Amino acid sequence: MKTLIKNSHILTMDEKRTEYSEGYLIIEDRIILEIGSYDQLIQKEIDFDEVIDGHHTITIPGMINTHTHIGMIPFRSLGDDCPDRLHRVLFPLEIACMTKELAYHSGKYAIAEMQLAGITTFTDMYYFEDALAQATDEMKSRAILGETVVDFPTCDTPIAHGGIDYAKKFIPKWLNHELITPAIAPHAPNTNDPESLKAAAALAEEYGVPMTMHIAEMDYEMNHFSEKYNATPIAFLQSIGVLSPRLIAAHCIHLSDQDLQILKKEGVGVAHCIGANTKSAKGIARIKDMLELSIPVGLGTDGPSSGNTLDLFTQMKLVANFHKTNLHDRSIFPAKEIVAMATIEGAKVLNMANQIGSLEVGKRADIVLVETTSVNMFPIFDAYAALVYSANASNVQDAFINGTSVVRNKKLVNNDLSALRSNLAAEMTFFSKKAKELT
Repeated sequence: MKTLIKNSHILTMDEKRTEYSEGYLIIEDRIILEIGSYDQLIQKEIDFDEVIDGHHTITIPGMINTHTHIGMIPFRSLGDDCPDRLHRVLFPLEIACMTKELAYHSGKYAIAEMQLAGITTFTDMYYFEDALAQATDEMKSRAILGETVVDFPTCDTPIAHGGIDYAKKFIPKWLNHELITPAIAPHAPNTNDPESLKAAAALAEEYGVPMTMHIAEMDYEMNHFSEKYNATPIAFLQSIGVLSPRLIAAHCIHLSDQDLQILKKEGVGVAHCIGANTKSAKGIARIKDMLELSIPVGLGTDGPSSGNTLDLFTQMKLVANFHKTNLHDRSIFPAKEIVAMATIEGAKVLNMANQIGSLEVGKRADIVLVETTSVNMFPIFDAYAALVYSANASNVQDAFINGTSVVRNKKLVNNDLSALRSNLAAEMTFFSKKAKELT
């Protein structure tokens, strides 16, 4: 299968940030075969199985959501303004109501939302990850999927830290999948004991897979480590030997100068979830300082109950608005840098930059076309600025994952959104009843 995309403004996000104002891109099966200026195209259009005219579009690499919880669609808009919502609403409802079937249908709906928003790769942390892997496989998305490990019985395991045993079966099952990378996901340093954290890191090392964890997110987490260990969570994790380039560290809001140096030394990548962090009034992470130290930073939506939307256009705007305001500097975080965080820098966080994150010959064909004909997209003087400040998820016209078309003309190619929604709603009956009782 050979596909030509022509006449589009292509932002490659390669090292030189090469762009073609009227470019072409050739997909052959799963990879990018050629890319360049359209006037240099030698082949005739009859040489291709499909030709897509990208006139009035901006073509970018598929966006990368470095941290989310796709099984949590049922929690969206629930207790949004409730103090200590995690312990008062989320944990109790998960124990009472979350099932394999509910997680599966939530996962499919969440992936649909992300595909329609131009997200082609995501990192998930939740329960019933085997069911979520099945959902991901059926939706043809690329993902890192991590089974949660936490110090109490959960909806998918009857014992504390049971996620480790779950992961021992889950990881080998999905290890050689083309699009799915299994992982392990300790919930947080303060919700796991040192032994379980080391066991999780050892399992990740044994199978050569990622580990992801919430770190330095909560005030009480910081107090816990200060009082018990006279250390920050980052310093504590380094002391027990679980920091490595395998780790995708979500949030990292409360970091000291020493913490930043530790992250750099250990090669840890950071998932920056600005929407969830600010909505919950937790704070603004030191992203400028991280980038100056060459610490990889990508963007994450967090779960649909934390940030409410599963799109990175929202996150890109929030990154610009909050960080510029916080540092009182309009010039920092230029749009090109923010688009990089949503694409190639996210790929670096996931240690997948050799495969995805930029449009380059030989890389996987994860590609998104953003239309520029809608009312909010005119005029365009700077394509990067248009993506960050003007565009939204509804401007995504087409999306390819691994060379396969998953969104065409703003509609899912292989799935019916209304059916996905109906299936999820039907599975939510008991959940909705309990949610109303709790709130």
